[in-house]
Amino acid sequence: MMLGLSLQALTLIHVIISLIAIAAGLVVMFGLLGSKPMPALTATFLLFTILTSATGFLFPFKELLPSHVIGIISLVLLAIACFALYSMKLKGVWRPVYIVTAMISLYFNVFVLVIQSFLKVPALAALAPAVPPAPPSGPVFAVVQGIVLVFFVVLTIGAWRRFRPMAFA
Repeated sequence: MMLGLSLQALTLIHVIISLIAIAAGLVVMFGLLGSKPMPALTATFLLFTILTSATGFLFPFKELLPSHVIGIISLVLLAIACFALYSMKLKGVWRPVYIVTAMISLYFNVFVLVIQSFLKVPALAALAPAVPPAPPSGPVFAVVQGIVLVFFVVLTIGAWRRFRPMAFA
């Protein structure tokens, strides 16, 4: 039990938070490409992405795992993104800083989603078997993660070039 929740309940809450963060983040990403700030959805994305990383630390663990390292890095990036957006108002160098930090945080969420999908979805697990505690591996898994990485690199560069907010409160 953690925070009065069973491990199953905590897992369900964590997954729902993660999916909300990813869905909001993808919409925000495409909004950046169209120079549409979307303040409410951006706040939702940032909040739920922070909650995703934070709730990941509520699961029982005996040693620092790669997922914890990703969570720590993501929280640092999100702190920078929030500072760039809300304190510095995306002025000057803070616009690309926000874009890069926010999109890397979103990428980390999607990266973990792909790993978890290959671990939990039987059809995907058959394509890239994992030997616990190691993550999935093999060419199919590598190709999928490679496609996800290229997708994020291309769209982050596109957002960097195209996102020119008039004002972001």
